Amino acid sequence: MTPELIAFEWTETNREWLIENPIRIATYVVVGLIVRYILHRLIDRMTKRSKPVAADTGVETRKPALLRHLRDRTPTGGVAAAERRAQRAKTIGSVLKSTVSIILLVWVVLSILSVLGVNIAPFIASAGVVGLAIGFGAQNLVRDFVSGVFMLLEDQYGVGDIVDLGEAIGEVETVGLRITTLRDIDGTLWYVRNGEILRVGNMSQEYAVARIEVPVSLSADIDRAQQVALEAATATVAEKDLADDVLGPPEMLGVQEVSPDMVTLRMTLKTKANSQWALQRRIRRDILRAYEEHGIELPYPKGRLAGLLGNGNAGGNGSGQA
Repeated sequence: MTPELIAFEWTETNREWLIENPIRIATYVVVGLIVRYILHRLIDRMTKRSKPVAADTGVETRKPALLRHLRDRTPTGGVAAAERRAQRAKTIGSVLKSTVSIILLVWVVLSILSVLGVNIAPFIASAGVVGLAIGFGAQNLVRDFVSGVFMLLEDQYGVGDIVDLGEAIGEVETVGLRITTLRDIDGTLWYVRNGEILRVGNMSQEYAVARIEVPVSLSADIDRAQQVALEAATATVAEKDLADDVLGPPEMLGVQEVSPDMVTLRMTLKTKANSQWALQRRIRRDILRAYEEHGIELPYPKGRLAGLLGNGNAGGNGSGQA
């Protein structure tokens, strides 16, 4: 038998391994890469920030396509709102990209093993057992990750929000899929695992309510004290530097508490988010000054009250937690 005939028979016998299988393997790999590229580009387009609506301000009001059908508690307009939406869309997009890559990788590997004649049923069963073991051992990590995903989808809070997470209260600095960091009023940076967050109190969504409580003496004219307090608060919120943060007129609720040495009056005011603390400090100061001017008796010695009011605008315009 000639060498040419021997080579021909060997090639025919091993054609599946030398030609067909490599082509099929290469096809699976190429298809996986193409699908991954297309899906990643689609995700990028869905998470891409919209062009500025107002050319003079550069403020973005349109949400990324990925967020249009999701709950959005971010106020419309403003650079901060646009940045928060962009960060939220980017984080969700990264999760989707990782999910797509993992699914395609598993599909390509199983397809290649099938082409090579390997029985993939034991691999699938083993993968299920291993996945169960890993999931049981890393259940806290999985819970943190899943909680982070749902937190982003539901827009429970974002960077810049003042939140109460149970063990810590402060301003959110970073939002991740596993960890949320926030800084409290003392400057302490808290690292909170998303899976450990049982409830969230967000003080920065949509609007806030400034709660102003002022004390008066038991012998004071309560009706007169309420009228003076309401007039002082109305004059304060009408000031130019505060008017933009006020969403409604002050409302006097009346007597909140009676104690052996004082009567506490309560007033509320609807404000923009994160403005309630500065407004209530400013209004409380102006009410105390109005009480002193109108002779409304307070449960404190006059000398002590004068010292408190002598601080001027201390804390009047600053923002932060009460």
